[in-house]
Amino acid sequence: MNLQGIVAVSGKPGLWRALTQNKTGFILESLDAQKTKLIANLSTAKLAALDEITIFGFDDDIRLTDVFERMKTAKSITDAKDDTKKLRELFREVAPDHDEEKVYASDMKKIVTWFHILKDMPIFNEEVKTEAPAEAEAAPAATEEAKPAVKVKKTPAAAAPKAVAKQPAPKASAKPKLTAKPRRAE
Repeated sequence: MNLQGIVAVSGKPGLWRALTQNKTGFILESLDAQKTKLIANLSTAKLAALDEITIFGFDDDIRLTDVFERMKTAKSITDAKDDTKKLRELFREVAPDHDEEKVYASDMKKIVTWFHILKDMPIFNEEVKTEAPAEAEAAPAATEEAKPAVKVKKTPAAAAPKAVAKQPAPKASAKPKLTAKPRRAE
């Protein structure tokens, strides 16, 4: 599930895709059918990236992406407008370790709404593309070994550095000019 660039904006319904960043904030596009544009000013709007959101748990916080993965395989997903008991049962199934005192019904409704928005999108089933640094370094080394070694023959003119002509230093005046009158000692 690739949720990079998908954000929730405080005070605005739905989810948004971050298109670009400008001096004052971000230019966002809604994920609904209208594809409306929004300029979110960083000084006034609060943005939350979905791939960084966690849910309170007893031992550790639970990542939202893990909850969405479990919601994919759940038997039935309730509607966000259902009563709190049904939402709590769903969360006991998809996030059994969540802290029921800290995760409110409004939080569960928001997560279920986000799931219904994202479930039919291609990014929801797409994997995050990450490459380990060791693998990235190993790949260029393998390609360098496959290339034949080419020796460059240096000519004597190319090997010797060119002489730089020395320019004469500017002449210094014999007597420095004073701009202020010297004081008399009394």
